Amino acid sequence: MRFRHRARAWAAAVLALAAVPLAAAQLPHAGPSDTLVPAAEAGPGVEDDGADCAVADTGSPASESRLPDPFRKLDGTRISTAADWRCRRAEIRELAERHVYGQKPARPDSVTGSVSRTGITVRVTHQGRSASFSAGLELPAGTGPFPAVVVLGGMGADTATIKNSGAAVISLDPYALGKEGTPRGTKQGAFYSLYGSSSSTGLLMAWSWGVSRVIDVIEQSDGGVLRADATGVTGCSRFGKGAFVAGAFDQRIALTMPIESGSGGTGIFRGIPGESGAQPLSSAYSEQPWLGDAFGSFTGNPAALPVDTHEIVGMVAPRGLLVMENPHIDWLGARSGSVAALGGAEVYKALGAGGNISYWSDVRDGTHCAARPEWRTPLQQNIQKFLLRSGGSSGVFRVSPAKSGDLSAWRDWQTPDLTGTGTTTGGTGGSTGGDSGGGTGGGPGTPGDGCTASYRTVNSWSGGLQGEVTVRNDGTGALDGWSVGMTLAAGQSLGSVWNGVATGTGQTVPVRNASWNGAVPPGASASFGFTVTGGSPTAPHTFTCTGS
Repeated sequence: MRFRHRARAWAAAVLALAAVPLAAAQLPHAGPSDTLVPAAEAGPGVEDDGADCAVADTGSPASESRLPDPFRKLDGTRISTAADWRCRRAEIRELAERHVYGQKPARPDSVTGSVSRTGITVRVTHQGRSASFSAGLELPAGTGPFPAVVVLGGMGADTATIKNSGAAVISLDPYALGKEGTPRGTKQGAFYSLYGSSSSTGLLMAWSWGVSRVIDVIEQSDGGVLRADATGVTGCSRFGKGAFVAGAFDQRIALTMPIESGSGGTGIFRGIPGESGAQPLSSAYSEQPWLGDAFGSFTGNPAALPVDTHEIVGMVAPRGLLVMENPHIDWLGARSGSVAALGGAEVYKALGAGGNISYWSDVRDGTHCAARPEWRTPLQQNIQKFLLRSGGSSGVFRVSPAKSGDLSAWRDWQTPDLTGTGTTTGGTGGSTGGDSGGGTGGGPGTPGDGCTASYRTVNSWSGGLQGEVTVRNDGTGALDGWSVGMTLAAGQSLGSVWNGVATGTGQTVPVRNASWNGAVPPGASASFGFTVTGGSPTAPHTFTCTGS
């Protein structure tokens, strides 16, 4: 075992978990009896609340074709409470640094700078070396102080909507932190001026480090221009990769918004090789030194990685996360991205914060890094909720049918309830955090052996919908398996299914449990999600449930 030596007052971080609230979020499959659970988060000044956690040296982990269990510690035991997540997150962070991105050093010896109404300057010194960089600042209407969104690289971010929503825009040039077009052994930029041009840390983590240093300066300012407790980050394409890493590795970031991040971004590494047309991992590794040097040994065998991006999505929890993807460009691997979001959403759900994550890939225009009208409303809602703290909208999963991943094919682990409010045996998969969409569409199904099925529409659009069915055991004995029947409207067909297995086609569709969520104790529930395409967005009906 070893400590991770991130120099800070970590004890204050633990107290800050309770002191800095996020909007309460309902469990994703919540029913009338479920409790609203406040989502804890690290407070201002807490970049990494697990710095004191001891993390084992794992050696060479065994290959695993499915996604690693985010709730299983390195010693083989599973976490059971929300308090356990802090050090489990530290384990995931260590694995991601060690095998994927390279190390993000602790805060340097000195960070100084200034915040004006037009820009931010940053000067960093560490062990006799120094570097400096700056960022532009555009303020919204009003007097402030304002929340702010760090925009990496400029392209693809809807800065007009950000400012119209009441947040400032910090324009940060990632290349000032880590330049592209340089060999791995002679990297350049502010990060490498401090930590050496031969550092094994990739550009994405260097960019992430730069975002953290900007936040340091905001925290040191007098608070007249920017708020220190309300910073977001976004970027598109390669800069979407950087935004994702920045949000995962700095818990002061209240809202993370990666856009079309592609291979090496949010998409699961294990899924990229099997996704037709997606940029190969070897290409993402060699195109630029985005990823850490150690990742090179995994490009041909991602199953050997002891971590995957669904767990890095989980590192953001319970803070705000809005993932925006483009399904029209195969190179971007949006199907693998949807699986990562679905898997990471299980961490949000386990922490009682299912409403804090959103995913949206159902867009009409395939232009890369375009400011899309479909994303305008969720962007506004997320800024209001996580930066202005004035909104309470729940997250939504709007998955393109063309690039809809199936989480159940990638996992054999169950999602625990870490909040102590109930029993979770399965997982909602694609519907985590969704809104009410097109209505309930059914109500309880016909009981069989104590098994009942209830339905809700998570989201709907012209020609399709996303739904969720909750299977509940109202009997006195445990269910060893279950099967749900439902009838689709004329012209509809079942698209993808997660956390369940469709066993037929046509208008009446049976769905049985997956291999890992068939056992349902009395009073407990499991759930599965699905998409329906074709015809109208009419909800399915005539639900039946049979237990065994």
